Amino acid sequence: MQGSKLYVGNLKYSVTNDQLTELFGNHGEVKSVNIIEGKGFGFVEMSSPEEAGKAKDALNDTDFDGRPLKIDEAKPPRPRSENRSRY
Repeated sequence: MQGSKLYVGNLKYSVTNDQLTELFGNHGEVKSVNIIEGKGFGFVEMSSPEEAGKAKDALNDTDFDGRPLKIDEAKPPRPRSENRSRY
């Protein structure tokens, strides 16, 4: 993996930052967790790309709170289109 930030999908809306911190903390040092409220996904940043890779390999498609996690390397945010109307 190139980056240390992971996309974590297929989360129940009731999942908390603390729950993800504990889950991913079993696979390395968690630097930050950001759950996107009401969307069913979030982001976990590990302390290194190696730890992120370990966490992804260990947790992808595993059951968490009754749902299979979907984990992938987070993609950088897309720049907003300059052509959008501001009105």
